[in-house]
Amino acid sequence: MVLIFVEHDGGKPADSSLEMLTLARDVADQLDAPVEAAVFGDGEGLADELGQFGVEAIHVVDYDGVETYAPIAWAESLDQLASAVEPEAVVAPGSERGHEVLAHLGASRDIPMAANCLDVTVGDAYEVERQRWGGTLLEHARLSGDPKLLTAAKNELTVAPAAESAEPAVEPFTPELTDDDLAVRIDRIEESDEEGIPLGEARIVVSGGRGVGSAEDFDQLEELADLLDAAVGASRAAVNEGWRSHDDQVGQTGAKISPTLYIPCGISGAVQHMVGAKGSEYILPINTDPEAAIIGHADYAVIGDLHEVVPELNETLRERSD
Repeated sequence: MVLIFVEHDGGKPADSSLEMLTLARDVADQLDAPVEAAVFGDGEGLADELGQFGVEAIHVVDYDGVETYAPIAWAESLDQLASAVEPEAVVAPGSERGHEVLAHLGASRDIPMAANCLDVTVGDAYEVERQRWGGTLLEHARLSGDPKLLTAAKNELTVAPAAESAEPAVEPFTPELTDDDLAVRIDRIEESDEEGIPLGEARIVVSGGRGVGSAEDFDQLEELADLLDAAVGASRAAVNEGWRSHDDQVGQTGAKISPTLYIPCGISGAVQHMVGAKGSEYILPINTDPEAAIIGHADYAVIGDLHEVVPELNETLRERSD
């Protein structure tokens, strides 16, 4: 059996969890084994959707305090559940929580974890292909341990329902936890007052870098984003200048995006930035330098001054929308 850790928000699985199911089902098919899920919080509403992805059982961790994120308690709960159901592998999404919980689980069992996996070949030791260095390097490695611990690379795997749906049984699982296990946990969530489309969900992203010139000059990018129903991002250089908040940063230490169209304006295209933007389907930079690194990543490019190109583009889009 393959045990998966599913993140969800109010009964809706996170996109990264559905992507992870692609990898988990492949491992399960090679093992000729079922897929079962572990969830925290209310898992009743997950049955229909997870069933479409071939999940045959849902174990809802039932303990006061684990309905919100508590990394050590979640890892300990997974450890105890794994001892009860004895999975061949435990697979988690390639999210911050997925990585952290499986890292704690690996540490408690003194076994390795393979993060950001793209492909797995099952054997006595699993052959895994995984991303390293923010996706700039592919590593082929052998994974041992019992069970095998894997996270799936985020924004890299196709979300696809199973060929045959299942009707998963929903079963409570009550772990034995201590106060120490719950010492670190989320006790409240405060909503951001930022308006607009979140970077991670946007189908179009318009970003600005040092070439934008000032915080005020981001107004033209904001207008372009409004016209395209897009989100506004920024490079680390623009964030360091104080022109945009860190929430807007695209890159290795910022947001990882996967839009249909990415329009970076005045951004050179450093490796760290492209790590965050590599999930883009199409990249259309606006840059004065035809030799800029970002041009090498482009599907299309506009070689010109963004201060001239973007206002003209905005005017054209306004005219077409009238």
